Amino acid sequence: MVLGLGAAGGLYWFQPWRLFTDTVVTDTLSTVPQPSGSPAASASAASVAAPVVIAQGDFITHEHDTSGTVRMVRNPDGSHQLEIAGLDTSDGPDLRVWLSDQRVRTGTAGWRVFDDGEYAELGRLKGNHGDQVYRLAAGIDPEAFRSVTIWCKRFSVSFGAAELAAVRTG
Repeated sequence: MVLGLGAAGGLYWFQPWRLFTDTVVTDTLSTVPQPSGSPAASASAASVAAPVVIAQGDFITHEHDTSGTVRMVRNPDGSHQLEIAGLDTSDGPDLRVWLSDQRVRTGTAGWRVFDDGEYAELGRLKGNHGDQVYRLAAGIDPEAFRSVTIWCKRFSVSFGAAELAAVRTG
């Protein structure tokens, strides 16, 4: 009886079947105009309100193989959203998307650092594959964060993370 309850508890806690499940997300990513070399083209592009990428980075692997790119986008209305393109990672229990003030570190030294400082949870990970968009709440300052992590809240570990590097415009 005790062994059966322990096994059931372990299955619930670790959810090993998630190693074999996949969820593909196909959110629509922003269409961001590319800068043109011509001053006239730049002036006409500037007159039309468009989303702007203010920071971006590539995922590195931590606890689980993770790849894809992230970009922080400022929308024409002044709001911000985080876009994840081409995400490929494992499924897992209680996965979240976090912005963090911590630097991304490689290897096991980087697995558990993202809850050491300031972080903002953008929501549950929608899926472990594909393109995803997460809107930032009005009170979240994107410039206060330097990285993004796919965070397993249950085990306090990063599946993968990306350093957000500022993008120069103009």
